[in-house]
Amino acid sequence: MDKDRPVYIISVAAELVDMHPQTLRLYERKGLIKPKRSGGKTRLYSERDVEKLREIRRLTQELGVNLAGVEEIMRLRDELWALEKRFHEEVERLKAELGERLAALKTPPALPAPGERPRRNETDKDRPVYIISVAAELVGMHPQTLRLYEREGLVTPRRTAGKTRLYSERDVEKLREIRRLTQELGVNLAGVEEIMRLRDELDAQQSRLEAEIARLRLALLQRLGSKKDQEQMEPQAG
Repeated sequence: MDKDRPVYIISVAAELVDMHPQTLRLYERKGLIKPKRSGGKTRLYSERDVEKLREIRRLTQELGVNLAGVEEIMRLRDELWALEKRFHEEVERLKAELGERLAALKTPPALPAPGERPRRNETDKDRPVYIISVAAELVGMHPQTLRLYEREGLVTPRRTAGKTRLYSERDVEKLREIRRLTQELGVNLAGVEEIMRLRDELDAQQSRLEAEIARLRLALLQRLGSKKDQEQMEPQAG
């Protein structure tokens, strides 16, 4: 079944996700869900819409995330889905360009499972330089708040041999974003954790996309270069 095909009227979609139709209308006004419309302006929901509504229900009812946090989470999920789609489209385009000469190349690895922390190539932003008091001052928080976020797994500072916490510029950026989410948008820590995990996933998938596309392009150039060399050698052999 095509997950994007609009098939469910609002009463059926509401029953599938155990919500009131008015709740679905509220989420539509908030931009969290965008059902299609029939010629007579009847709302029609797809299987993907239903999956989104179930996720919104989990976030709001099980994790207590407010709508501002849900909006951020759903936006990041949409970005991940779009990135995955673009990734596979570009890979297939390059493979088609190479044709049978790329048959030996392996299929790109699957996206990490939800909750799996992707690994990132380290840059200067990952260099641990700030002790906890300096990091706390940079982000306008109390050091105890940074310790709380560490216990919650939202930020993971390095440790020196003497067990002193050291924060990187990336850690500081994360802490500023956590401050914005909690203080400006009122997102609870469960919602913040989900948002930060999705941001990490998005960064990692973007890096993986770029690396895989570069690999395929290099393979294409090498194949084309090899073919050109063979064509140049054929007249000489004749």
